[in-house]
Amino acid sequence: MTSTPNPSLAAHLDLSGKKALVTGASRGIGAAIARSLAAAGADVAITYERSADRAEAVAGEIRALGRKAVAIRADSADAAAARAAVVQAHADLGGLDILVNNAGVARGGPLETMSLEDIDALIGVNIRGVVLTTQAAIPLLSDGGRIINMGSCLADRVSLPGISIYSMTKSAMVALTKGLSRDLGPRRITVNVVHPGPTDTDMNPADGPNRDAMLGGMSIKQYGTPQDIANMVTFLASPAAGQITGSGFVVDGGVNA
Repeated sequence: MTSTPNPSLAAHLDLSGKKALVTGASRGIGAAIARSLAAAGADVAITYERSADRAEAVAGEIRALGRKAVAIRADSADAAAARAAVVQAHADLGGLDILVNNAGVARGGPLETMSLEDIDALIGVNIRGVVLTTQAAIPLLSDGGRIINMGSCLADRVSLPGISIYSMTKSAMVALTKGLSRDLGPRRITVNVVHPGPTDTDMNPADGPNRDAMLGGMSIKQYGTPQDIANMVTFLASPAAGQITGSGFVVDGGVNA
């Protein structure tokens, strides 16, 4: 008796024909996610706040893969801009199947000395911006689509002083993800959150001042790369992850082990 083999994993990871929006993707983790989705077959729109040259360079790399790409200037803390970016991405790509809420800011310090500007920036981009972007995207997302939020390993375990408000904003992604998974389940739209750990980017370089503290808490004694995070996001965006929703995935080298 012979059995019919299951399609290969590569076939389940194929995103050909899918349309994705990745916020905050002119550099670092966001850029790696945009490239990875495109490499799997998706057309990709990205947003950026200031780095127009970098954003256009990422879009150019995506086009070189034979995919459609568009770079949209949008401050995620600006309600009108965040909503307009979603509408433009949907129009320019001809649809929307995947939303990756990657845009975020990091500010630190003791709460008693933090400025209102820093507190507002953290809440405005990391929470409000995600909510408004997602709110605009839901009516435009195809049934069976994907929403992937970016959290942090610090959302669950606050292992360093001076990051209470940042950690609060990232822990909010857990509740949002779980709630939306219930709300959007009838449309087979999955909602998940990825929690990066120490990752070598401009915001948190592997040779930066936090290196020793970060490595000391890791099981694998090396910083991750943006591609490590992009690999997880691409999997969650793929058909292979169709039964995964309302869940969090930590990619942190064992920080929270």
